[in-house]
Amino acid sequence: MRVEEFSLSLETPLSTAAGEIRERRGVAVGIGDGVGEAMPLPGWTESFEECREALADVGKSDPSSALADLDDRPAARHGLSLALADRDARDAGRSLAQHLGAGGGSKGPVESVPVNATVGDGSVEKTADAARKAIAEGFGTVKCKVGARPVEEDVERVRAVRGAIGNGPALRLDANGGWNREEAEHALNSLAEFDIEYVEQPLPADDVAGHRELTSSMPIALDESLAGRRAEEIEGLADAADVFVLKPMALGGVDRAVELGRRLDSVVVTTTIDAVVARTAAIHAAAALDPDHACGLATADLLAGDLAPDPAPVTDGRIEVPQGPGLGTDGPWSENGGGDDA
Repeated sequence: MRVEEFSLSLETPLSTAAGEIRERRGVAVGIGDGVGEAMPLPGWTESFEECREALADVGKSDPSSALADLDDRPAARHGLSLALADRDARDAGRSLAQHLGAGGGSKGPVESVPVNATVGDGSVEKTADAARKAIAEGFGTVKCKVGARPVEEDVERVRAVRGAIGNGPALRLDANGGWNREEAEHALNSLAEFDIEYVEQPLPADDVAGHRELTSSMPIALDESLAGRRAEEIEGLADAADVFVLKPMALGGVDRAVELGRRLDSVVVTTTIDAVVARTAAIHAAAALDPDHACGLATADLLAGDLAPDPAPVTDGRIEVPQGPGLGTDGPWSENGGGDDA
């Protein structure tokens, strides 16, 4: 088993409820020909130090048997389970999506998946311009960040976005838990005229009852509320959400994301600002699930560097799923690999 620490700078610092993110630290994992990635994200997974220590301990034992001991270290489990799955898929001569199996019937995993563009919390003009540019680039779904400003300002921003993109494209909103119940109710009532696909995480993660009430007003997606919950607990939230946002890194692996996705009615697969190995793995997971909604996988441009060339870039709002054996990238061990030194 090989491990290699790395650090990747973000193209632009990203502001979150937990603070500003300027870089992403992770551990690449190699087992035989298989490669995995563990990229912890505070608030979603264990810390980088805990992840690194867990993987160091795995190196002293049999990797396959160590998976059961990593339930409380989702990023470490993601990296290890992905390396094992990639190895096995390569040995079998099939893509990772095929290895994960088809969720939509006998047709098998899809060959491409639609993805959304994300526009941040800018001014009315900047938000509308970014949305307009996304549609010009071929995206059919735009996600707009809300919740950090007064509701009235967000309503004006969303009004401008809908005006900029027209009535055809899907428009979804992500509040990142930024509203209280009164604000959320006011926001949803005010935003109803703009044909919103769904509002993601309008309330704080622990307010399940509040989300349950909001589903009668507009489709609701849960994201942060899934962090730290087991599959059975997430299934129990079915009456509090219309859509579930699955982050393989936070769930402990693409295998777990796909297994859970098949038990839920409607899902979206997204990354956690991952490097190319985990990002490509999430694409394979989405291909295996073939969800009804565009997925949040167009995140490569958030990073200033990467571990290796991207085998699955976005073209016209879709990502082609690598069809060769395994994952489709060798990560830091690729002959043409790039990115920052560990």
